[in-house]
Amino acid sequence: MTTYDPSNVFAKILRGEMPSHTVYEDAETIAIMDIMPRADGHVLVIPKAACRNVFDAPADALKAVALTTQKLARAVRAAFAAEGVTIQQFNEPAGGQIVFHMHVHVMPRFDGVALRPHSGTMEKPEVLTNNAEKIREALKKI
Repeated sequence: MTTYDPSNVFAKILRGEMPSHTVYEDAETIAIMDIMPRADGHVLVIPKAACRNVFDAPADALKAVALTTQKLARAVRAAFAAEGVTIQQFNEPAGGQIVFHMHVHVMPRFDGVALRPHSGTMEKPEVLTNNAEKIREALKKI
């Protein structure tokens, strides 16, 4: 297995070296807006522990990520009046992982509306800011 690379984008965000639209943070996790969202309200739940993916994640980090993922799923569903939520987690290149710090995608969904393709196109900062605020407000109510 390949080792963890501390120069990955999420490690830099966790160290404050890169900006993010943070919607939630606790002692073990952070949730940020995906800058290339596949749906409005697409967030990423990231453990603060330095782990490449599910294969090397400590049990405590997995538990914390699962609990934060549930909290964010409820919040994005409420914030966007979504009918459902898609949760995805990828491991290693063959499994679709692109950033090699474990993370979970949480995306609000609507019946009959496909996810946007991962095109590499960044969302406008003002849209991310607005969507992040909606999620923060929803978190206050759950």
